[in-house]
Amino acid sequence: MNSGLAQRSPPRLADLLDDGPTAIFLDFDGTLVEIAPGPDAIEPRAGLAAALGALAGRLDGRLAVISGRAIADIERHIGALDVAAAGSHGTDIRTASGDALGEGPAGLPEEISTALRGYAEREGLSYEAKPHGGALHYRSVPERGENAHAFASDLADRHGWKVQGGKDVVELVARGASKGGAVEAFMQADPFAGARPFFIGDDLTDEAGFEACEALGGAGIIVGEREPTAATYRLAGVPAVHAWLGL
Repeated sequence: MNSGLAQRSPPRLADLLDDGPTAIFLDFDGTLVEIAPGPDAIEPRAGLAAALGALAGRLDGRLAVISGRAIADIERHIGALDVAAAGSHGTDIRTASGDALGEGPAGLPEEISTALRGYAEREGLSYEAKPHGGALHYRSVPERGENAHAFASDLADRHGWKVQGGKDVVELVARGASKGGAVEAFMQADPFAGARPFFIGDDLTDEAGFEACEALGGAGIIVGEREPTAATYRLAGVPAVHAWLGL
């Protein structure tokens, strides 16, 4: 990761498009919508799904939302998406027409979900069940985050799963799940193949997306002030993302 280059603003999207085919991959929370106290407390701007559809048209279909949320959960908040999407940290990938890429998410074994739910109840955390795993949210009690990570790491090690952190959250996901893997899957298929890819995101889980895009000749664009990062460019926050994309 670098710690200095990401101070630069990215080139204008119009200039990137003038240089050749460009693919844009977008995180959801903290990138398209502001971070909220809980996953159901977000307040997306009106017409966001339609705006993303229009942007996809400008990009000749080379736009995808890649999120830790399930695709159905995103659509519950902003309406039906008619753009490519990867939910559940890249384990559930679909094209803009709704066709699946890959095998889909692996559900969390009952033994693990029961352990996570029980821990959340005992510690006053919020447990979120996901198609690909489960998450412990500790935004309301940040002082308990370190212990939550330790518990989740031990649980993952014992059951052969993977643990990953985010902003006031720790998740268990299937090994091999990553946003970088989703980028690579899209870039092997039409209409993304051959384009220069850019990933915009704010969280630790987006670093794999930044790295995948850089390896494919593009770059990462981090949202906010987090360092260090593999991103080359930076945007200040959600409003700056919307402005850069022309949403």
